Amino acid sequence: MPTIKNNFDEINQQIVDTALSCGRKPDTIQLIAVSKRKSVETILEGIKAGAKHFGENYIQEAIEKIDIIGKKTASWHFIGHLQSNKAKFAVKYFDYIHTVDTLKLAKAIDKQAKKIDKIQKIFVQVNISEEETKSGTNTEDTIQLAEQIISFENLSLQGLMCMPPYFSDPEKARIYFKQLGHIKERIIALKLDNVSMEHLSMGMSNDFKVAIEEGSTMVRVGTSIFGRRD
Repeated sequence: MPTIKNNFDEINQQIVDTALSCGRKPDTIQLIAVSKRKSVETILEGIKAGAKHFGENYIQEAIEKIDIIGKKTASWHFIGHLQSNKAKFAVKYFDYIHTVDTLKLAKAIDKQAKKIDKIQKIFVQVNISEEETKSGTNTEDTIQLAEQIISFENLSLQGLMCMPPYFSDPEKARIYFKQLGHIKERIIALKLDNVSMEHLSMGMSNDFKVAIEEGSTMVRVGTSIFGRRD
C-alpha cells in the first residue's frame, strides 16, 4: 500500500513535470492537501511528508483539528461553502478563504478581520459551469464583486477559484479552466487597488494537470494524497 508520503511525493513530481512541460516554473504552483474528513493523525502524517498547505471544508471540523495541530504549523485554506455567520471563525483560523461569492459574505469577513486587525486573503469563487448545485458567482457578477471588494480595507483579493464539473476525461475540464483565466485577465486589466489577482485556485485530484497547463497556481488535492474519504 502506498503511504501518504509516497502519494505526496508522487503528486509533487507530477506538478513539477506538468509545469516544466508547459514552460512554467514549478515553484509558482502550490499544492493544497485537502484534509476534510481526515483525522488529526492523518494530517500530521501529511505534515511529516512535507505538506505545508491544507484545505478544509467545514468550519466546526476544522476548528477542532487546527486547535490541536496549531495555526502556525501549516497554512490553512478554507475551501468549503461559508455562511456569513461563520465568518468570524474563518477569519480567526484561516490564512486564505477561497469561497467568497457574495457582497454580503465579503462584508462579514471584512468586519471580522477588522476586529482582529487582520488583512484577510480571499478568492472569489466562480460558478464557472453555472451548475445549480454549486456555490459561486456567475461570470459577470465576478467582475462586479471584485470592484466592490476594493472598498473593504481588511480584504485582499488574491485571485479566483472554481470547481468545474467532474469528468472522467480531465481534458473536458480545460474549457472551464481557460474561462477562469480569461476572467482573471479582465479583472487585472481594471487595475483595482487591494487586488493582486496572482492566484487561480483550480484543479483537483483528477484534473490538476490540465489546470496547471491553464495557469492554476493552487491545486486542491485530497483523494490522491490521503486516499478515499471515510
